[in-house]
Amino acid sequence: MSPEQLPDWQNHLVVGRNKEPAHVPLVPYPDVASALKADRYASPYLRLLNGPWKFFFAPNPASTPKGFYKPDFDVCDWDTIMVPGNWQLQGYDIPIYVNVQYPFPIDDLPRVPEDDNPTGCYRRTFTIPEGWEGRQIFILFEGVDSAFHIWVNGELVGYSQGSRLPAEFNITRYLRPGENTLAVRVYRWSDGSYLEDQDFWRLSGIYRDVYLWAAPPVHVRDFRVVTDLDEAYQDATLKVQAKVRNYGEQDAAGYTIEVMLYNAEGQPVFEESVSASIDVAAGKEATVDLERAVTNPEKWSDEHPYLYTVVITLKDAAGQIQEIESNRIGFRKVELKDGQIHVNGKPILIKGVNRHEHDPDTGHTITVDSMIQDIKLMKQFNINAVRTSHYPNDPRWYDLCDQYGIYVFDEANIESHGVWDKLTKDPTWRTAFMERCIRMVERDKNHPCVIVWSLGNESGYGPNHDAMTDWIHENDPTRLVHYHPAEDAPIVDVLGPMYPSVDRIIEMAQDPNETRPVIMCEYAHSMGNSTGNLKEYWEAIEKYPRLQGGFIWDWVDQGLRRVTEDGQEWFAYGGDFGDEPNDGNFCINGLIWPDRRPHPGLWEYKKVLEPVKVEPVDLAAGKVRITNKYRFVDLSGLVGSWSLVADGEVLQSGSLPRLTTPPGESEEVTIPFRQPVLKPGTEYWLHIRFELAQDTLWAEQGHEVAWAQFQMPFAVPEVAPLPVAKMPALRLEADTGIITVRGDDFVITFSQETGRITSWRYGDRELVLQGPALNIWRAPTDNDANTWGEQKMAIRWREAGLDRLQERAESVRTEQLSAQVVQITVRSVSTPPVERKPSRSERWPEFLRQLEEGIDMALTEEDLRKLCSALGIDYDGLPGQEKNERIQVLVSKLGRSDRISELLRVGLPLIWATKRALPGRIRRALEEVQGMSPEELKEAFTVRYTARFDCEYTYIIYGSGDVVLDTHVVPGGDLPPLPRVGLRMTLPGGYERFTWYGRGPHETYVDRKLGAKVGIYDGTVDEQYVPYITPQENGNKTDVRWVALSDRQGVGLLAVGIPLLNVSAHHFTAKDLTEARHTYELKRREEITLNLDYAQCGLGNGSCGPGVLPQYLLEPREYRFQVRLRPFLWHAAPPIVLSKQRIG
Repeated sequence: MSPEQLPDWQNHLVVGRNKEPAHVPLVPYPDVASALKADRYASPYLRLLNGPWKFFFAPNPASTPKGFYKPDFDVCDWDTIMVPGNWQLQGYDIPIYVNVQYPFPIDDLPRVPEDDNPTGCYRRTFTIPEGWEGRQIFILFEGVDSAFHIWVNGELVGYSQGSRLPAEFNITRYLRPGENTLAVRVYRWSDGSYLEDQDFWRLSGIYRDVYLWAAPPVHVRDFRVVTDLDEAYQDATLKVQAKVRNYGEQDAAGYTIEVMLYNAEGQPVFEESVSASIDVAAGKEATVDLERAVTNPEKWSDEHPYLYTVVITLKDAAGQIQEIESNRIGFRKVELKDGQIHVNGKPILIKGVNRHEHDPDTGHTITVDSMIQDIKLMKQFNINAVRTSHYPNDPRWYDLCDQYGIYVFDEANIESHGVWDKLTKDPTWRTAFMERCIRMVERDKNHPCVIVWSLGNESGYGPNHDAMTDWIHENDPTRLVHYHPAEDAPIVDVLGPMYPSVDRIIEMAQDPNETRPVIMCEYAHSMGNSTGNLKEYWEAIEKYPRLQGGFIWDWVDQGLRRVTEDGQEWFAYGGDFGDEPNDGNFCINGLIWPDRRPHPGLWEYKKVLEPVKVEPVDLAAGKVRITNKYRFVDLSGLVGSWSLVADGEVLQSGSLPRLTTPPGESEEVTIPFRQPVLKPGTEYWLHIRFELAQDTLWAEQGHEVAWAQFQMPFAVPEVAPLPVAKMPALRLEADTGIITVRGDDFVITFSQETGRITSWRYGDRELVLQGPALNIWRAPTDNDANTWGEQKMAIRWREAGLDRLQERAESVRTEQLSAQVVQITVRSVSTPPVERKPSRSERWPEFLRQLEEGIDMALTEEDLRKLCSALGIDYDGLPGQEKNERIQVLVSKLGRSDRISELLRVGLPLIWATKRALPGRIRRALEEVQGMSPEELKEAFTVRYTARFDCEYTYIIYGSGDVVLDTHVVPGGDLPPLPRVGLRMTLPGGYERFTWYGRGPHETYVDRKLGAKVGIYDGTVDEQYVPYITPQENGNKTDVRWVALSDRQGVGLLAVGIPLLNVSAHHFTAKDLTEARHTYELKRREEITLNLDYAQCGLGNGSCGPGVLPQYLLEPREYRFQVRLRPFLWHAAPPIVLSKQRIG
């Protein structure tokens, strides 16, 4: 079938029919006062068509009702659907989540399935408002996924694809007096879908606003505003280029266009407007340029987002106003200097996030309230930049970024990840590439927030990208160009590595042959409990000038809200709707939950980004150095305060002097504390806080922007030890299988068989049900559970048998050391159970999937026939209609017959010979097995449980009720870095008050703890659970001095680290968290699992990026640590007092 015979949605040469040229968002206003408000939706010349529409859902275009677009077609029996909205979230079809793979077969590229292409037919009526007579009437769709045809009054108006940019049609000639019928047919898939293979939910429908708007016959169709600054970045030149369209049949002669600039207070900046005359022939468009010098305007930046308003007035030859339009603008200049991006002459840092447009209930339909909630959260957490991953956002988002001060990397709606560079190297796709590029730039060109254009994401690199860059550089030299897959190609102005290691960005920063800035387009993949080692990234960024920050992946978990039959709310991910294929929970990688609650990792990001740095100079004398890390404003917008804290109480406090430290400079401040009377064994902390001095758009006065905390170097006296001889006596009893130690008010029972405590009674209260026991396993985080990269932690842990360790006591010895002291020594061995037959590694199916993907991406069908022929297989005889289906059958067939090594021997040379670019993870997987013999390949993917842990527990039980437990762990076998090393105890339910002295209040880990202050915190056990959408390890607290669990009467158990602990407590076990895939699958246990760890492995970024840094790995070496356990009664001897006691 020739391209001319193809339907529009199957023809990649057709990107639209009868669409208006792109332009900035605009609408006429009736007067200057309205124009100054710059609220398009309040104009009388705009009418929203949002609301209920009639809707018919069909499985494919051919099944839609014939003639449904005709006014006399009866739609009374049709359903009603809300616009804007995604139909999958209104009861039709299902959401599909995939990352790289396309959600439909791609062997017929550029065509999409004819039969399986869900299609929605929309209908509604409208009337033209009074006062619009004689005007040109347009209809604008801000976003429709993925393509659509539009009819008005039964006549075909046009077609559009490219789901993330406006589609606008002039419908004047189709209109009738009175009621008009509007019909739209939306296709879930189109050839445009090949350019929209982003990592997000695939949802369909009219999901952004739809509105009518009216323009006069002679109309300012578009305008560009450039605010150029002089070399001193002081004075400016305002340049306006306006395009005036004459829709009439008569020439428009003697027209005048006027430009006036107003400040933020609505006052005119010029004494008189800038004006120029213009003539526009009938049916034509003319361009006029105007400019005016502006003396020292307020400059726009992320820290000072000052906005002016440009008002453009069009008058006819008689001087009558025909039209008024307006636009918010900011005076700012973006340029490359000294290997850095400069704004207004100063190098900036990108403290950014990638942001998908996502709502847990409405999918890709985002309200302004939700946008404001996002932007306020960003500003409150010191974030200053957004990459619109991976498409242009709702135009109102850019208005807000202008207003609140957010730098934007505006990204084109281009991602062909599943076919990589195939489309960019195909000249027949150039029109589609250019359409998406040009329309983005033309829409967003006047926003000061947009400082960089991005050519898209993960689409390989080729000539079509070059063409985009050439057009941008020619048409908008005021901004820069970014595109990650181009790497260091000369077309890009910014190097944008994706998920680089810290070492890699340092290497890039030191490249003597490179002069461009390095900004990570994606890093710190925040999937689940993650976002480790931000500290090291930002230490490098602050050290090397050409490193200018990056965008964390990503802002929000893309979970869709669901509710169980019994009312439990949970968030769904790929596969939860029966969507096949899917990529599981890989869409759950945000810094906030779908409902906008911050993850613990966001507090860490806030800390490393904070704009004020405090360093000790002489703490004993109260001297500190305060550095202003802002780039444009001094510190007068913040107020500082200090406090001296001990044992959770503020001893002294005061205000810092009001600082006006200039950007980038430092000054020393002396804090006038007085050394208190020092209590033995007490830590003293100096806290310094910086808060907003007044309300801002994004936070109220008093919002904490930055903080610092220092332990004071006071000569604190030691605690006098408790004399053992004065303690009450203990009775040691041994019965069949039981060891009992009795004190005045407690009884501890040990099992002779296991060596563990089976009961610890304090008065009439049972404190312990079981434990302590060696604790090595943790429920894998998403980073642990990754199946690619070097670490593959959870896979290696399971292959070592760490998830199935069984501890057995080899000896239990008791000794009464004195009347007041009993020692119990337990020696144990922990190993996994012996398997009768070695099992295949879970890395094997993942490797086969990567092999299938690599073959599919690299080899043509002709290549595959050669490959199969060499293997003695008839390719055309393999089941399946599509190439990828036959590859799956081929690999499966060879896998069952143990011939994968033969496939690799024959196939890898063919793959390498094509020289086709493969994603790094696939290339690395294939390179790792290249040249292996069949035996070596089998052994590489065979599991042999080798773990062994020899452990000696020494309990010293004192008459005071203290139990000091010394734990000595010696790992053996072929072990990877360990999940954790510690102790696990089980307590009865009821000890729900959880109090600790350590970092908090949120969870922390060894490589993610800067954002938490050391202090005394109090909550419930239930509150320590962090409900990651996929359950996993959570709730850990680092640098814990002591932890106490107590009941309502104040009875409880205290654990004191010697010296420090990692601690967590849950009503779930690690096994519960490991097995559950959704939060609703977790069943709360009555008992409490208390984890007292010497250490845990760091978090890293391994779900998509570098793993845990070496300094945060828990290597399998010998460990020894101590914990002091003690019952207590809160009102008699609180934990803070007992924790300081020493035993002599």
